[in-house]
Amino acid sequence: MTSRERVLAALERREPVREPDRVPYLEIGIDRALAQRLLRWIGPRTQRANLEGNPYTPQEAAELARHLGLDALPYVLRAPVYARKVEGLDGRLFYAEGRIRRRSDLALMDLPDPEDDSLYAEARSFAAAKGDYAACFVTRAGIFPTMLSMGMEAFCAAIYDDRDLVVELLDRYFDWCVAVARRVAGLGFDVFITTDDLAFKTAPYFFPQLFRELVMPRYRRLAEVVTLPWIVHSDGNILPLLEDFLSLGIAGIHPLEKGAVDIRAVKRDWGRKVCLLGNVDLNLLGAGTPAEVEEEVRLLIRDLAPGGGYILTSGNSLAGYCVPENVEALAAAARKYGPYARPPQG
Repeated sequence: MTSRERVLAALERREPVREPDRVPYLEIGIDRALAQRLLRWIGPRTQRANLEGNPYTPQEAAELARHLGLDALPYVLRAPVYARKVEGLDGRLFYAEGRIRRRSDLALMDLPDPEDDSLYAEARSFAAAKGDYAACFVTRAGIFPTMLSMGMEAFCAAIYDDRDLVVELLDRYFDWCVAVARRVAGLGFDVFITTDDLAFKTAPYFFPQLFRELVMPRYRRLAEVVTLPWIVHSDGNILPLLEDFLSLGIAGIHPLEKGAVDIRAVKRDWGRKVCLLGNVDLNLLGAGTPAEVEEEVRLLIRDLAPGGGYILTSGNSLAGYCVPENVEALAAAARKYGPYARPPQG
């Protein structure tokens, strides 16, 4: 199988289900500072990056994929978030307080025109250079940039005090994503990924009833135009909302964060309906040993690979604080333990 065929086989859960030749391995994000250490790229060592833009050329993405044995190349295009950005360790950017607190602040919003062909020129070139890899288009659906642009406290207060403002932001962001999703299908990508964090480690940010009333109608509108296999990302315990997402026809759920979700229970209860992606512990990748990482991968593949429907990834993305030797151990373990046993022929 090619990498693309491997990823698509794992995402396909319609009967009869099939196993690929080996468990696919992908990452939806790799900090450039880590890539520089892994590949000894020359340049300033910093984690600073455009949080809404694509960090790698097609050639750089393919070089990373070859080095780590990845089966997919992610391309990032997200709508702007209207929040202050602050620098953490090594210049890594984080969103701080939101800038849209009242209706007059909507004048700050200036989303790029999703009908402008020039917005997709780089994405089209990226997909055209994918070779045998699966090309993944990574964006946000609309709920997370709404929360970030308002700030969590202001967002929660506005749900009750000024819901019309929340609805306006949600519609602007979801309208943008719907228009983008329509265009992506014709650009040569193989997978559509939305990254909207919706949960703490213990539970979703929303009561399920509020989520279904306020957010799900907009997700349904997006589902009407998504024609590629769709992977939904959210950190934390998203399980109370999982049936809602399955009703949209999503293909995969990522990253089933360790410490928030029991991925083995998810495999038991939902594994025939949706592909599971995850959940190598980021604490191990940042502070463990290569031997511990290898054992983590071995057990995940042992427990989750049978019957297909599992793609190995880190428990979020490969951050700059990950130890390069541990990332190399993750990649090596994927190659070592990933192949499916096949009965002898003849």
